[in-house]
Amino acid sequence: MLALGVAAAVALSGCSALTGGDSGKVTLNMVESLTNPTRTDLLKQLIGDFEQRHPNIDVNLVSPPTQQADQKLQQMLVSGSGVDVLEVRDITVGPWSTNGWLHDMTADLEGWAGWQAMTDNAVSAAKDAQGKTYLVPYGFYGLSLFYRKDLVTQAGFAAPPASWAELLQQASAIHDPAQRRYGYAFRGGANANSNVTAAISAYVADEIDPENAFRVKSGATIFSTPAARDAVETYFELFRKASPESSVAWGYPEMVEAFSNGSTAFLLQDPEVIATVGESKAISPDQWTTAPLPTGPSGKTVQPLATAGWGIAATSAHKAEALELVRFLSEGDAATRFAKGNSLVPILASAGQDEFYRTGPWASYVTMTQHPETYINVTQPRGVAWWTEWEQKADADVQKVLLGKMAPAELLTEWDAFWTKKWQQGK
Repeated sequence: MLALGVAAAVALSGCSALTGGDSGKVTLNMVESLTNPTRTDLLKQLIGDFEQRHPNIDVNLVSPPTQQADQKLQQMLVSGSGVDVLEVRDITVGPWSTNGWLHDMTADLEGWAGWQAMTDNAVSAAKDAQGKTYLVPYGFYGLSLFYRKDLVTQAGFAAPPASWAELLQQASAIHDPAQRRYGYAFRGGANANSNVTAAISAYVADEIDPENAFRVKSGATIFSTPAARDAVETYFELFRKASPESSVAWGYPEMVEAFSNGSTAFLLQDPEVIATVGESKAISPDQWTTAPLPTGPSGKTVQPLATAGWGIAATSAHKAEALELVRFLSEGDAATRFAKGNSLVPILASAGQDEFYRTGPWASYVTMTQHPETYINVTQPRGVAWWTEWEQKADADVQKVLLGKMAPAELLTEWDAFWTKKWQQGK
């Protein structure tokens, strides 16, 4: 997904002086969602730079714990107070904009020079299906396979797995619970559905609709295909044959910790994890790296375009000042520092020349970008109003499979029925 168009810094656009004759200071409340200490520290540095340029604006950064952040943000948006600038994700933009909680920045950003410096994907991701701008992306997320080079070699494999079938083979061979060594960091808890969908998407890569990656080109759901049955059988075998029992409840933090502390050999995750694993004291840089996303039987896979960015609350009393902050964070040095600091695929168009993105664990993303015929860039329907409902249902169904209360084939029937009904109803 470099559509993954990686970006070096461009000259920082000058921020225009705010209009409005108020000589007093304005305080903006900015709320982040994907909170972690390193990220929050970086945001505070960038905010400090912004405040120096705009001495009439103070920014109060609110950083709720990640697991409760979106719920906290929603409560603030419902109450209509306490938030001016906020982190908006592709899984929240649909419901929040539908409820009228987000300000449409389309007219405000018309003619903004920042658009010229962005990748096509960044400009596209800023617009919803109706052409409205509820967020300006700060970067992109794309899956790759984190793996232990030493464990793969010790197990007798010459290269990391290229396909889901090879991943199951290698993870099973490495898996040895008696030695507290596990093959795969399985996602059984929050957002477990996303990795199941990644496997299914790889198996139907030849048939998939790139504009709506939950459909195949015939118009049916990806979950209705024969290939999807093979995909879920392989995927859930990873849990049974190559994952710790506790991973039935693992979400993002537990998965990443299990790889970072050296107990698991493989992890499917976004590029932001590169920075986290890089700080590990349990495994050294020469023990791990990343490989491209595993393919399906056709030798192809798909890479969903996932993003997040900065938006403005519809009820903000300081929209002009909030817009200045969104622009600042989305331009030049600030945008580049945030992307690098969080291991994100950046929004600026010139980053392909930056050595930071061309070496080490980032190299797999360059490989995927250079071979779009194999790693097909697609868009999942994350902006639909029912996305939160989908995630809750889908995660619950994954739990049922892991606990032996539902067969993988039943899960596919449920998911096919859900999306077919929603598309028919349009709600």
